[in-house]
Amino acid sequence: MKRIIVILGLTFFALTSCNVNKTVNKKMETATTDKPIFSNGYSEVNGLKMYYEIYGQGKPFVLIHGGGSTIQSNFEKVIPLFAKNRKVIAVELQAHGRTSDRNADSTFEQDADDVTTLLKNLNIDKADFLGFSNGGTTTLQIAIRHPEIVDKIILGSALAKRNGVPDWFWGFMKQAKLENMPEQLKTAYKQVAADPNGLQIMHDRDAKRMVNFKDIPDEQIKSVKVPTLIIIGDKDVITPEHAIELHRLIANSELAIIPGGHGEYIGEITTIKPDFKESELSVPLIEKFLNKKNE
Repeated sequence: MKRIIVILGLTFFALTSCNVNKTVNKKMETATTDKPIFSNGYSEVNGLKMYYEIYGQGKPFVLIHGGGSTIQSNFEKVIPLFAKNRKVIAVELQAHGRTSDRNADSTFEQDADDVTTLLKNLNIDKADFLGFSNGGTTTLQIAIRHPEIVDKIILGSALAKRNGVPDWFWGFMKQAKLENMPEQLKTAYKQVAADPNGLQIMHDRDAKRMVNFKDIPDEQIKSVKVPTLIIIGDKDVITPEHAIELHRLIANSELAIIPGGHGEYIGEITTIKPDFKESELSVPLIEKFLNKKNE
């Protein structure tokens, strides 16, 4: 039980002139049997060098990772599937993975502004969004703060209220230590980060943000008018009651409770089991929602 708590807590924390000329180091990766072709680069975003990857063609679909994570640790399993029909834009937020730190505390509002600025730099006027865990909270803030850039959103295991997780979660976060972070997440960070010592900074920013988490007011949540899909696992750290509350507050929303743990429905790295099957991912459910005509 203790290991489950450690994994859920740490994967939860978070577990920003707008033109393409501000994008640097863009290159094309070669394909392998396991890795699709993609372009990647860094963009000057609100004081950050923000890293992104782009896969496929079609309508833009933005993926926003959770706390303590990278693009690959959250989305490696689903990116090739979504990229068959979409232009997938995956980002790394402040102090995560390959993106720099701005020497300031992380906030969901700032992350939302960062992602929006990045998309403007990439000349993307409107997109669909999938945010997981803290990335789901960031996605909710994008819909609140920048509705003009949003078509549809998927809130994967997103938190909007402190009562949306069990009471033990907040005590755990106050005691969070880097040595308790899941090894899969540490390894994923070290594989891509320019400075492995940044792992402590990422950890501390994420932990502090969660300890200081404040409820998003009902009025702001109700202001979200775009089609919204809310997803949690039936063994998630997010409670079913919280997912239902979000569903009731967001008028144009759908709710799905999927068998499995926190992020298992997208193949998040800490949930992968030896008998993992691609068919168990919730990609068809998400694509059905995305392809549905807006009413």
